[in-house]
Amino acid sequence: MRRSEVCRTTQETDIRLSLDLDGTGAGTIDTGIPFFDHMLTSFARHGRMDLTVRAAGDIAVDAHHTIEDIGIVLGTALAEAVGDGRGITRFADAAVPMDEALARVALDVGGRGYLVFEGGFSPAGPGGIPGDLIEHFFYSLCNHAGITAHIAVAGRNDHHICEAAFKAFARALRAAVAIDPAAGGDVPSTKGTL
Repeated sequence: MRRSEVCRTTQETDIRLSLDLDGTGAGTIDTGIPFFDHMLTSFARHGRMDLTVRAAGDIAVDAHHTIEDIGIVLGTALAEAVGDGRGITRFADAAVPMDEALARVALDVGGRGYLVFEGGFSPAGPGGIPGDLIEHFFYSLCNHAGITAHIAVAGRNDHHICEAAFKAFARALRAAVAIDPAAGGDVPSTKGTL
């Protein structure tokens, strides 16, 4: 059972999240930020994971705290669901085109959080979200999940670039956390631990 539930409440946000790595791709998302809801729904569908997110945040100020904290909570939930990593594939990559946009993502679900993000968005950002906040979401997720990720994006349309990145990350994650029958339940590390 590779599932987790994480709740996090601060003076800026209140987040309730549940995750099932072996789900069907069902997403029930309500962050108060419609474009971000769309991205997380795509993330769940293409990662074939069941994801429920309920978030209330200080979006009257801006979207920063809500998006950052969802990254923290989703990363924590991923780490809990993966557990000690026994039997997982660990490394995976995916490329997703969306019209003129292309996103490439390579992941190591190996216990070390690190992000390299190449490319970017127009000053307006996708869906009214500043582009650097999309990168910061992935940073927060990777840092708390213990995932090393290299994300490279290119294109002209912010919506397409962002959606391709979320889908590519989700598809790579799905492959990286898949159980490898040849692993025999071993932890995929020469150290014996992730």
